[in-house]
Amino acid sequence: MYQRLRRTMVAAAVALPLLLAAGARAETGDIAILVLKEHGVGSPSLAQPYVDRFVALAAKRNGWEAAKGQYLSSRSAAGSFIKTAGPHYGILSLPAFLALREPHRLEVLGRVASTLAGGEQYFIVSKTATDLAGCTGQSLASDHTDDPRFIERVVARGEFKLASFKLIQNQRPLQSIKQIVSGEATCALIDDAQLSELQRVPETADVHVVWRSKKLPPMTVVAFPSAPAAERKSFQSKLRDVCDEDGRTACAEVGIYALESANASDYAEIVTAYGR
Repeated sequence: MYQRLRRTMVAAAVALPLLLAAGARAETGDIAILVLKEHGVGSPSLAQPYVDRFVALAAKRNGWEAAKGQYLSSRSAAGSFIKTAGPHYGILSLPAFLALREPHRLEVLGRVASTLAGGEQYFIVSKTATDLAGCTGQSLASDHTDDPRFIERVVARGEFKLASFKLIQNQRPLQSIKQIVSGEATCALIDDAQLSELQRVPETADVHVVWRSKKLPPMTVVAFPSAPAAERKSFQSKLRDVCDEDGRTACAEVGIYALESANASDYAEIVTAYGR
């Protein structure tokens, strides 16, 4: 029950800013919104109904003729949605933003940080190793190593290479922590959301952090080229107001602690680290 509640809250946390922002108006046709959160807890099918409700609210409040939203957890699925739906806006987890930024000519409009979404800091944890050197050459479990470019260039910043470990690639967010507990893995690479779940996994009292990354920017609010300039400008100007007054309670319920407009300069450092 707890995991079901949490996954719906995560879905709401990453969808809420786009779907409550007021002031943008579609000229013609549907406004499509993409929510791409990789490595989240739960499945998109469970999160989608909540996105649908928010999109309906957005259409009513913004005067949109029609709107549709899509919650996805993989870049391949997002690519298909972008091709067929031509979204105006999106909220993207950081690795996805870096990978899709140039191919889809994304413009940064804002940033949204939630205690539930994760991805703002990464950690290597272990029961037996005392530092990063103790993990070198040993098994490293993670569901994040499917994007080695992001991990090595943005997260590690030269402090380690994935080739230095015996990788155990996982799909489920909490699987790596459980493998540390069972002894199947010596170390695990997890993010801040997974670290917060440690206390909810039995027998993790001896699991400790042996390495931590720099803090990273939160998820991006972006515009696709299909969004008209006037529409995106109006949309961006309203982001800061979403969690004020009527939206304050809703934002608190889904753990949003920062929502504001942003531009390319706010993400310039990690874009440079990611490289071409």
